[in-house]
Amino acid sequence: MAWVKTPSRGRFITFEGIEGCGKSTCIRHVAGRLRRSGRRVVVTREPGGTPDGLFIRKLLLESSDAMDPRTELVLYCVDRWIHSARVILPRLRRGGIVLSDRYYDSTMAYQGAGRKLPSSFLREWVLGVGNLPRPDLTLLLDCPVETGFRRLRSRGFSRDRMEREALSFHRRVRAAYLERARRDPERFRVIDSSRSLSKVLLDVEGTVENLLPSSRRR
Repeated sequence: MAWVKTPSRGRFITFEGIEGCGKSTCIRHVAGRLRRSGRRVVVTREPGGTPDGLFIRKLLLESSDAMDPRTELVLYCVDRWIHSARVILPRLRRGGIVLSDRYYDSTMAYQGAGRKLPSSFLREWVLGVGNLPRPDLTLLLDCPVETGFRRLRSRGFSRDRMEREALSFHRRVRAAYLERARRDPERFRVIDSSRSLSKVLLDVEGTVENLLPSSRRR
């Protein structure tokens, strides 16, 4: 895959993990800490990080109808191309810090391992397309699938289409994430999110701060 080099003034950090792993809580915490320190931060997500992406997100997650796995993959890729061009790269070029809830690794884990799509199709649609910025850091919030789903049930929210998949699907997704982290230790940091929230946030905060210069962004 031909990554676009992250502009030197910006930093791109992605948060990954299975359902209920704690990504959203960690992103809110990190964004607040960075903003209070004077840094310029953009928080975004996939799918749905742009107005067009919100429409794609609704198709992907809110529909009760079955969707062909190839169609699902293509929609995620289209959302990412729009997201990268309109949100991520412009912010990075202006020297901002971009925190994204999911990115490229989610597609490889969910549609690759979860849906068991052929590697040739993945290469064509995901690996074969350039002009995407490579994350400077990917935080993998890891916990057992059962732990994540207990958290989802405790919230009492209606589950989206991905969350309604069988536990076996989510176990494949988790295994794929851990394998990706094992193969790319320079970019990934695995955080055990089954622990207390305070310990998780402390680890995430420290990992992000180690990536960034000590001086404030003005």
